[in-house]
Amino acid sequence: QVQLVESGGGLVQAGGSLRLSCAASGRTFSSYTMGWFRQAPGKEREFVAAISWSGGNRRYADSVKGRFTISRDNAKNTVYLQMNSLKPEDTAVYYCAADDSTVVPGTSTYEYDYWGQGTQVTVSS
Repeated sequence: QVQLVESGGGLVQAGGSLRLSCAASGRTFSSYTMGWFRQAPGKEREFVAAISWSGGNRRYADSVKGRFTISRDNAKNTVYLQMNSLKPEDTAVYYCAADDSTVVPGTSTYEYDYWGQGTQVTVSS
């Protein structure tokens, strides 16, 4: 069992930056593929970014490429999402997720086994 706790959300103006963190419990964090998803009001949860256990394979949604960076520190059991050049359309609850069964980072919610409670990101125009 893995528990995930997100932090770092908040209110920021368009063009600003935020860094989200996701702290994981469990001794096998380094073996998990980790992902970030987001869900805006009235919309389905959507993929944002994912990273393989080693950090060598990263995937991004087209909407965030060049603006967001996912990284991880296995020694700290933490995955990060650096968000730059934020836009109002980035406003959503951001969720961290862990996948303990696949090597290639997935982009679908059903590929992930564990989820955090989410952190709100609001970007004002």
